Amino acid sequence: MKPDSPSDPLCPLCGRPLGTANIDRHHLVPKSLKGREQFPIHKICHRKIHSVFTEKELLRTYHTWDKLRENADIRTFIDWVARKPPEFYTTTATANSKKRK
Repeated sequence: MKPDSPSDPLCPLCGRPLGTANIDRHHLVPKSLKGREQFPIHKICHRKIHSVFTEKELLRTYHTWDKLRENADIRTFIDWVARKPPEFYTTTATANSKKRK
């Protein structure tokens, strides 16, 4: 495995290098709500976002990286995942009981 180079792209949520494994694409405005722009993001970071927020919450409040990072649940996750290598992935709890707004 080659070391990360300064030119490696960074995850817009956690700030770690993206690496080459376990990469997803995130729509800041959900695709189902007419969002078009996509961003590469770690799969674990992407799953965390969708386990915390409904699509309507993403549209109304959390449609920027700064707003996402300001959320306490996301901030706790970022602090935890910061110590993991870019390729790290584990399943994340999904919030099946979260309210659909």
